Amino acid sequence: MKKPVRVAAMVKILSDHPGRLYSTSYFCERFGVAKSTVSEDTALAASAMRETGSGCIETLPGAGGGIRYVPHITDAQCRTVQEALCRRLQEPSRLMGGGILYVADIVYDPSLAADIARVFARRFRDTGASFVATIETKGIPLAFLTAHYMGIPLAVVRRRHQISEGPTMSINYFSASTEKMQQMSLSKKAVTPGSHAVIIDDFMRAGGSIRGIAELLSEFDIQVSGIGVAVSTAQPAAKKIHTYTSLVTLQGVDEEQGIIDVVPNDALLHTGASI
Repeated sequence: MKKPVRVAAMVKILSDHPGRLYSTSYFCERFGVAKSTVSEDTALAASAMRETGSGCIETLPGAGGGIRYVPHITDAQCRTVQEALCRRLQEPSRLMGGGILYVADIVYDPSLAADIARVFARRFRDTGASFVATIETKGIPLAFLTAHYMGIPLAVVRRRHQISEGPTMSINYFSASTEKMQQMSLSKKAVTPGSHAVIIDDFMRAGGSIRGIAELLSEFDIQVSGIGVAVSTAQPAAKKIHTYTSLVTLQGVDEEQGIIDVVPNDALLHTGASI
């Protein structure tokens, strides 16, 4: 296998499994080359990732070391994702009456969802989170992809207890969207007590659901180290949570004019870790 092919194969293997540590021996056996050759290939792959702003390939020394890929997205790329999300949300056809927007096609768009997840992964990768949490159902694609890019598992909070989940912990919470008390539950097998979590969701109005997730996780002695939402609303100004990261903010909707006012969150560009 020639060097350009080996380097391309290495980038493919590492980027398909963010955060996974591969030993040097793995690539030696895979490509049939010496460790010195793998070191040269790694340096070239790392340079290509760095130059394109796609992430970082790290080499960890020692017996427990190896090679791994850490995803990244530049500020410019992040802004492009925000603008793309704004354009999609501003389509007048999304208006469903009562100020409600149809967004399912956006969160279920694999390409856009993956880009949003890369932004979240950049934002929260240094939080020490052991897993990503979300509540079913529309938040699952974003949360799953964020977990993938962070190299950690996903835990899904259910609105109703499922027998297949085994023993669960449940709480009641107030939902602003339905204006009534709801229940959510989480399998005791899905999380590790005493760990840290990042909460990811697609849409947030008052933050009742996310606060509920945080309170449910606290029952497991789990600390929330980050909260990310794709879209937050400007109103109500007083949220049930105080610290969160949103890609864009829905300022308001004028149904008569067919205008959807949504703007990027500029602060997001100054909170992401750098490579």
